[in-house]
Amino acid sequence: MKLLVLGGTGWLGGEVAAAAVSGGHDVTCVARGTRVPDGAANVSADRDEDGALFPLATERWDAVIDVAREPGHVRRAVRDLEPVAGHYLFVSSVSVYSEHESPGADESAERLQPLEADTMSGPEDYGPAKAACEDAVLAGFGQDRSCIIRPGLIAGPGDPTGRTDYWPWRFAHPAKPGIVLVPDAPELPTAVIDVRDLASWIVDCAERRTRGIFNAAGPAVPLPDHLEAAREAAASDATAATAPEDWLLANGVGQWAGPRSMPLWFADHSMYGTRTPSTARARAAGLSFRPLVETLRDSLSWLEGRGRGHDGAGLTDAEECDLLALLNGSKLAGPA
Repeated sequence: MKLLVLGGTGWLGGEVAAAAVSGGHDVTCVARGTRVPDGAANVSADRDEDGALFPLATERWDAVIDVAREPGHVRRAVRDLEPVAGHYLFVSSVSVYSEHESPGADESAERLQPLEADTMSGPEDYGPAKAACEDAVLAGFGQDRSCIIRPGLIAGPGDPTGRTDYWPWRFAHPAKPGIVLVPDAPELPTAVIDVRDLASWIVDCAERRTRGIFNAAGPAVPLPDHLEAAREAAASDATAATAPEDWLLANGVGQWAGPRSMPLWFADHSMYGTRTPSTARARAAGLSFRPLVETLRDSLSWLEGRGRGHDGAGLTDAEECDLLALLNGSKLAGPA
């Protein structure tokens, strides 16, 4: 196939382009960056410019794969490429959904109101922006020539957010020997999809001209099981010191991601469905998953290979030691 990847220099886009090259396809990547996978052609373009894709509209493409988040980028791409592309596959997000309380929601769940503007004004616009991108693709290519994939939390080697490699790294490098601080959230569901599994399936969908809308999230497992997989991936004998959720919040520990946080953790039970939608439709269309421990082990190996410690989401060693000391002190003191 002759594939046009709008992106290809970032994390997921790069994996998609690499998988397509590995599959023997003629791959062209379009991005501001220049670090495309070996075997792929590169076209440097700034999609903020109205005519950025004009030169590519003079060729025929079997499929276009787009990982954009700005509605204007997608609206212009659809406008320029619809006459010359056979199929358009857009990588959206489960963030388009307006309700996150119920795990297992399918693709018919209500979406956020699509963003009318061409560009996001802040992170809060991400879900509405992706919804607007979906609408642009469907309006231009119709249901017969389009595929919308809504990934959940993506994991694996190269995670730029630090959310999914923090736990194996922490079990491999406890701040206090033999102990790792974790949230006491036994019912919290987690679900991560390996970037390599997702990228391979995206290319497969392009090859088969798969049509429709699909959630693409990893299998849901409770947080304690996820942490056990992280401990196994790290070949660690450290034990988990569980801290009450209210206690973590009271001591300034953040949720989900970012500095001084507990990655993957939500204290708000109304958010339990955020990353665990139904994937029955995608699995029926061929999506498969490698074991979670393999994803976490490979993530740790990638992180260790960079030659420096974890610098993304989570707690620093000093923060964790301080919190462990506070937690031990509160347990010794007992109830007031």
